[in-house]
Amino acid sequence: MATYIVLLGPPGVGKGTQAKILAEKTGLVHVSSGDLFRENIKNLTELGKLAKSFMDKGELVPDDVTIAMIKDRLARPDCEAGAILDGFPRTPAQANALKKMLASINGDVNVVPFITAEPATLIERVSGRWTCRAQGHIYHQKFNPPKVAGKCDIDGSELYQRDDDKAETVARRINVYLEQTSPLVDYYRTQRKLVEIDGTQPIEKVTVALLSAIKN
Repeated sequence: MATYIVLLGPPGVGKGTQAKILAEKTGLVHVSSGDLFRENIKNLTELGKLAKSFMDKGELVPDDVTIAMIKDRLARPDCEAGAILDGFPRTPAQANALKKMLASINGDVNVVPFITAEPATLIERVSGRWTCRAQGHIYHQKFNPPKVAGKCDIDGSELYQRDDDKAETVARRINVYLEQTSPLVDYYRTQRKLVEIDGTQPIEKVTVALLSAIKN
């Protein structure tokens, strides 16, 4: 039986990092909806062109386009054993579509780890990030500061803060995420598939908790 994991967690909680580690440790493919959109748009696929037509108008990409991209990705040979889904589903409607999609190949979502942390902790984590202009090396003013303030240790270029790493933007992104996904969290909790994991622990401990949730 294939294993399908839906990974949930707000911006800054380390979901992307954990998804990559889990993929290495379980052998399952990490399917990120954001990467999938970028890949389809870059490769000028029909779905990519369709998605871009909505994005260019500042509109949300309709569910059926997103679902078609996910379906296409899960049908590839490397997903035969299952996948770690990151960024999809975002709503109960998308979760229902995923359920139908997996049922057609005799599969189902096995577990939904929800990595959590208080918004204040997440804001501190993300808003402390600074990026070097030359090659994008990332620093953190508290957890990984540069040797010389404002300069990259590696290439000496100026460090700057991306707009989406600024505290007010981060707070807004977290609030939007929590509002949008709370119905999804309830959806999977009702199905007894949701496992809450404390995202304030060290990375290694979060990984251990995630692997335990998947195994159980």
